[in-house]
Amino acid sequence: MEQLTFNPALPVAIGSDHAGFEYKEEVISYLEGKGIAVEDFGTHSPDSVDYPDFAHPVASAVEAGTHTFGILICGSANGVAITANKHQGIRAAICWGDELARLARSHNNANVLCIPARFVDQATAKEMVDIFVETPFEGGRHESRVKKIACV
Repeated sequence: MEQLTFNPALPVAIGSDHAGFEYKEEVISYLEGKGIAVEDFGTHSPDSVDYPDFAHPVASAVEAGTHTFGILICGSANGVAITANKHQGIRAAICWGDELARLARSHNNANVLCIPARFVDQATAKEMVDIFVETPFEGGRHESRVKKIACV
């Protein structure tokens, strides 16, 4: 199994619905301030929108290998995670704390971080982004489990 690691040569794909718009803008500025390229798949305002319209393009970009990771943000993170996980090559994880972000990467080889904007503050969101980007997949006993996720 491919050991998913952050590839600084590829941008991070990011998207949100209206509930995650403010956090998305903050995370983009944060990552760009660290010299990390980001591609914003929308939404581009706090006006009400449908989260699948933004989750599918982010998941497709990560699945295609043109983006190193994905970040999706909505109110609960459930909608974007459910949508992203419909893509065969995606392992989207809802995280609301540092340890969950670390385990999503190290144990599940997650490639899309889903942040519940209504349940975490912006500082926690940024910490989870850092952890998600920096944590490698452990492989080993976790590798056989992750290989069983796909339905093919």
